[in-house]
This record gives sequence, C-alpha cells and structure tokens, in this order.
Amino acid sequence: MSEPIFDHDRLDVYRLSIDYVASSFAIAKDLGGCHRHARDQWLRAAQSIPLNIAEGNGKRSLKDRSRFLDIARGSVLECVAIQDSLAATDGMSDERHRQLKRLLHRIVSMLTRLIARSDVVAESGSEYKYEYREAEYEYGEGRKPEPSRAPEDGLHGFTNGKSIVRPR
Repeated sequence: MSEPIFDHDRLDVYRLSIDYVASSFAIAKDLGGCHRHARDQWLRAAQSIPLNIAEGNGKRSLKDRSRFLDIARGSVLECVAIQDSLAATDGMSDERHRQLKRLLHRIVSMLTRLIARSDVVAESGSEYKYEYREAEYEYGEGRKPEPSRAPEDGLHGFTNGKSIVRPR
C-alpha cells in the first residue's frame, strides 16, 4: 500500500521548508554555550515554517490560508535574522550561511507569491475611488487643519437625548 499524500505534500515550498528544517537541525547539533538561546529560537522558527504552510494549505477560506502563509513567511524572516546573528558570532560558517540564506530567499519568494495569489478577489473590473482626507497630508504655507467638531445637535438623533457628548 502506498504512503498517503496530503495536499501540502505537493507544494514545492513545503518540501523546501522541510529541507531547511533538516539542515538547521544538522547545524544546531553543534551549537551550544553562548549560542544555545539562538539555537532554540532558530529551531522553533524553522519548524514553524512547514507547520504553518501545512495548516494554511488546509484552510478553506482564502483569508485564513493567507494568514497562515503570512505567519510562515514571518518565520522565514526570523530564521534569516537568527542565521545572521549566528554567522556574525561564529556559530555558523559563512559558506553554510550563504547556502541556507539562498534557500530561505527562495522560500520567502514562493510564500510571497502564494499569499499574493490568495489575496486576489474575484470582482468586476471596476476601480475603487480613493476617499481624499486632508488629515492624511502635512499642511504647509501657514495652513492648519480645522479642529474636529461634533455636529451641532450632538448625537440626539441616535440616542435618547441624554448622551454624554454635548454640542459645543
């Protein structure tokens, strides 16, 4: 009988992330002493990548799927930072660091594309008009924004008339 195959097993990014976990564990075996905290954090972050890819791929809603893939992407970036720290403190050889960093770059690129593909919504080709808000821009040449004011009648139309917001 053949081994069962799950949907995430078919994803190249999942298989690459499993390769990365194996590589990080192989290097982590030799880390100790002052590198032990980075090692532990690195192994958790490395394992988080395929775990979130698998969980996200199993979600039925695109929003949930994107959220988990985004978490996996964050874990990749965390691994990059930990590797940079390890390489800077002689916890990892420069050559191994470059190899694994290339692998992480490939993984984060693939995740970014998957997230972008999930974020596309099937809508008509109409464009949305941006609502202009002056508060979003700096004021120059002596112009100042108008102070925000409550409506003249307060919130009387929406409450029982005993609102704590009173007209000025």
